Amino acid sequence: MRVGVLTGGGDCPGLNAVIRAVVRKGVTEYGHEFVGFRDGWRGPLENVTMPLGIKEVRGILPRGGTILRSSRTNPFKIEGGVEKIRENLKATGVDALVAIGGEDTLGVAKKLAELDVQVVGVPKTIDNDLGATDYTFGFDTAVNIAMEAIDRLHTTAESHHRAVVVEVMGRHAGWIALHSGLAGGANVILLPERRFDLAEVVGHVKSRFEIDYSPIIVVAEGAMPTEGDLVTQDAELDAFGHVRLGGIGDWLAKQIEQHTGKEARAVVLGHVQRGGTPTAFDRVLATRFGLHAIDAVNDGDWGKMVALQGTDIVRVPLEDATRELKTVPVERYHEAEVFFG
Repeated sequence: MRVGVLTGGGDCPGLNAVIRAVVRKGVTEYGHEFVGFRDGWRGPLENVTMPLGIKEVRGILPRGGTILRSSRTNPFKIEGGVEKIRENLKATGVDALVAIGGEDTLGVAKKLAELDVQVVGVPKTIDNDLGATDYTFGFDTAVNIAMEAIDRLHTTAESHHRAVVVEVMGRHAGWIALHSGLAGGANVILLPERRFDLAEVVGHVKSRFEIDYSPIIVVAEGAMPTEGDLVTQDAELDAFGHVRLGGIGDWLAKQIEQHTGKEARAVVLGHVQRGGTPTAFDRVLATRFGLHAIDAVNDGDWGKMVALQGTDIVRVPLEDATRELKTVPVERYHEAEVFFG
């Protein structure tokens, strides 16, 4: 069997570990051939490929990013896109696809599976917001990067007796903010799942200053005040209908200065959360996903995604994985509130 592999959406630590595992097991145990499609769904759409064998995957386990590169191409937004993919798969002799991605990439995979394209999905997102899997690889790395930044910001905040607002990624789900905020000892954590009251945030900040400590506020990029909307960089939409977020940290820092009279600074971690080498947890999880994904391909179990449930890797329908986002439940937020102020 000849198998195509692609990585779509935002880059993520651990992608190369998946690619390596798929190819290593696929070649050595099943005798499959592989072709790498470049730049996400643009690869099969425009037949942009690269060789993908044992040689190409040597040494890539600790590397961040993806050797296949990525994009946010949506073939269903391009006239004749699905037909082009079919034609190119046939032309390159590709029998099946392994699609590694998040909500949007796997949403395309689900639609293609419904149109009888033989595809298996692997969940990837630093936001940890895909349904049907307990964790996605990349999340642990992003949390650790954010936590280390928060640890460092505590000392500079104390030295200057200022408030620091740390903006982390999280469009619709606040898992990174919740975990990094708890691990980093933040004094306030703000999530997209729950609109925040600015007066309450200011109150927490004031109480922290009153005991001669400097507050750290962790805010997800998709968090919104009770009176207001998403803070965006521009109104332009990507191929999947998403606006480019960013700016809630700066807005909140200015509000804190205005209402407390204390200096406040915003730090936007941005794409540093995606970059660099993956943690051990993400390397192992991504490797296990890759091993089980090629098993599913070999079994002809199409339209499925590999998922972590407990400590086991299982197969779930792509529809289950993409039906709705996995957001932070209210009880998890209540756990964090104990440490506010």
